[in-house]
Amino acid sequence: MKKLFITVFLVSIVVFGLFYSFLGDAIFENEPVSAETPSPSDEEPLAEEPAEPENNDIIFLLMGVDAKDVAKSKGTRTDTLMLTRVNLDTGKISIMSIPRDTRTTVNGKKDKINAAHAYGGAEAALEAVEELLGLDLEYYVKVDYQIVQDVVNAIGGVTVEVPFNMRYNDPTADPPLKINIDKGLQTLDGKNAHDFLRFRHNNDMTVGYPDGDVGRTKTQQYFMKELVKQTITPKNLLKLPKLVETFFDNVETNITLKLMLKGALAANKIDVEAMETATLPGAGGYIGEVSYFLHDAEATDQLVKSMFGDYSPE
Repeated sequence: MKKLFITVFLVSIVVFGLFYSFLGDAIFENEPVSAETPSPSDEEPLAEEPAEPENNDIIFLLMGVDAKDVAKSKGTRTDTLMLTRVNLDTGKISIMSIPRDTRTTVNGKKDKINAAHAYGGAEAALEAVEELLGLDLEYYVKVDYQIVQDVVNAIGGVTVEVPFNMRYNDPTADPPLKINIDKGLQTLDGKNAHDFLRFRHNNDMTVGYPDGDVGRTKTQQYFMKELVKQTITPKNLLKLPKLVETFFDNVETNITLKLMLKGALAANKIDVEAMETATLPGAGGYIGEVSYFLHDAEATDQLVKSMFGDYSPE
């Protein structure tokens, strides 16, 4: 049972953590995230429990919701969407990030894909991604921001090398954002770990990653690998009950326990260093006065076939 939890938990944590590597400037900038503010339905549709796949390959949509509590995420947008494939025989993980501003069909009209969850919850988000990529999807994992902070606190902090002094202050943010982390080897608590992942540059832009988001992405991936390595140490496995509590407090999924049990066999096969990652091909652009991420349909089709083309849910 411990291996079962570690497998599902680490896959979810690693994948969720990697979304920081693909987020755009929206983390630090207060800009509109949708062409319109959707009106969520009174009740999210109840989906039938998906059938178990007959093979040992699973694809699920990881959703990071714009909420402090995943249980209270109704009517919120997704801050990240990541299509994730896990081979339960080999432990191989493949991840494709879908930018939050991607223009696609949502609720019968063109909108940003992150609005889908606000209209109809996880099922609507799944449908929007299916429409975009032409895949038949069944499973989702939905998490909130609190999970990274709670996990780091539960294991007593994560030790990382901070490349430079990180200082940033935004009293207008909700909640107010204040980053204050010193350069050098530091053991970060939950809040500082969250801030470490978010930092891009200081207020006057004199300190930051010289290669911009490329440098920040490398730092974030380094952090998540350290988080996983330090989570699975013998001393931290003793903290499993607390990690289980954190997992269930911050994760919502329709992946069945039976399917999770199949993942137990892959627990010692997962190689964080060998994860395959990609981003939906395309570029930012405007339609009217609204900014979108406009995907390259031909390149997207090739990437989807390469990463997910041989997948069959049945």
